[in-house]
Amino acid sequence: MNIEVVKSKLHRVTVTEADLNYIGSMSIDEDLMDAANLIENEKVQIVNINNGERLETYVITGERGTGQICMNGPAARRVAVGDVIIIISYASMDFEEAKSFKPALIFPDTDSNKIN
Repeated sequence: MNIEVVKSKLHRVTVTEADLNYIGSMSIDEDLMDAANLIENEKVQIVNINNGERLETYVITGERGTGQICMNGPAARRVAVGDVIIIISYASMDFEEAKSFKPALIFPDTDSNKIN
């Protein structure tokens, strides 16, 4: 039996940009992607702490070292620049494997989105 478990989480990052006129997705600073074990095109869930919105999209690589968190396309209507969000990815794995799996849980500085 396979179950879905949290694979990666960027906890409480601040949205730096919202670009409605982009084709979709969200751009994440490559340093944050590396730390959270996220890859380009990976599906993620976004939880907006400011307004309670939850949505799904996919990741594209943002500029390294910038702290960029940019919601692109229609998702830009669900967040505002300055909102604090949680970004979560999940993985499907065998039940027994899941018992010992350790997700990448990253807690960046909320003001700068930099890893402490």
